[in-house]
Amino acid sequence: MQPRVVWHAPVVRPHNGRRVAIVGAGVSGLTCAVLFAEHGHPTTIIARESGQRTTSAAAAAIWFPYDAAPADRVIAWSLETLTVLQELSRDPAAGVQVVELRVFARMGEIDAPQWARALGARRLASAEVPAGVFTSGYALHVPVVDTTIYLDYLTQRARAAGALFRDDEIGALEEIDTQHEVIVNCSGADAKTLVGDAHVEPHRGQVAVVAKLELPYAIVCDDPPLMYAIPRRNDCVLGGTNQISDSRKIAPDDTARIVSEAARVLGITAPAVVLERVGLRPFRRIGVRLEAEQLCDGRKLIHNYGHGGSGFTLSWGCAAAVLVLCDSPLAETARPLT
Repeated sequence: MQPRVVWHAPVVRPHNGRRVAIVGAGVSGLTCAVLFAEHGHPTTIIARESGQRTTSAAAAAIWFPYDAAPADRVIAWSLETLTVLQELSRDPAAGVQVVELRVFARMGEIDAPQWARALGARRLASAEVPAGVFTSGYALHVPVVDTTIYLDYLTQRARAAGALFRDDEIGALEEIDTQHEVIVNCSGADAKTLVGDAHVEPHRGQVAVVAKLELPYAIVCDDPPLMYAIPRRNDCVLGGTNQISDSRKIAPDDTARIVSEAARVLGITAPAVVLERVGLRPFRRIGVRLEAEQLCDGRKLIHNYGHGGSGFTLSWGCAAAVLVLCDSPLAETARPLT
């Protein structure tokens, strides 16, 4: 049975579990840290960057399965995360709110996927589709996470449960102190070099943050050019890009296109840009890697990376699955890493 992954008043169990080291402090690493620490595992997070300095901070962070596979597992983990984020939306300190999301197509008719229909998605009437911009669309209500609040919330919650943070860069997982019996690899795009995973592919995403716009709903269009406008508590995130690149350098041309396209879609004067951010979506061509293996010294290693553009969408579902793997015996077919 999957563990319950959120409480309105988190109950921290005594630290009598297995010592766990989590590599990476983006949304996946922080969520795992909260769950492990609150379940009584002495937890240490090891990361070169954390919270607002990670690629997670650049995300628009609206709940929506995107750029991740395989579909069946992604949807299952996403729905579990949806339940948690809906609960957290009742806590102002978490920075989560539920908004209407409208998904549009630039050509032809777009149908809501089955998972969206199960959540009450409705087809947009022609009068609700911006003429001359989109041709069809659907709407549903989903959580949106304000990364400027939420990542700090997770950090504080992990610390409150006893998790320790170590600002460090490691070249190999075997370097981690052997006092840690379990290692959880949430290294995102860095898994390409950290564990030599050639299937990892950085998908560069650039966004422009503007002052708060009074948008009645969030907008996403995945048809080229990728466009989204996500209202948050204090501002609005406009996007975006999805390029195969490991460059985190701001591209002025991308910003200009993002703002121009958003202004055209919204029918407004181009807003001034407050902040530009770039993040690398940790896409994995053969799908999310969530599995346990064994290091050559016998310690358990659990991989949790390759979430693509769905890091926030998958975060709690994947963390719960990692927690189960921590307490489960390794499969007989698992081979030590060399």
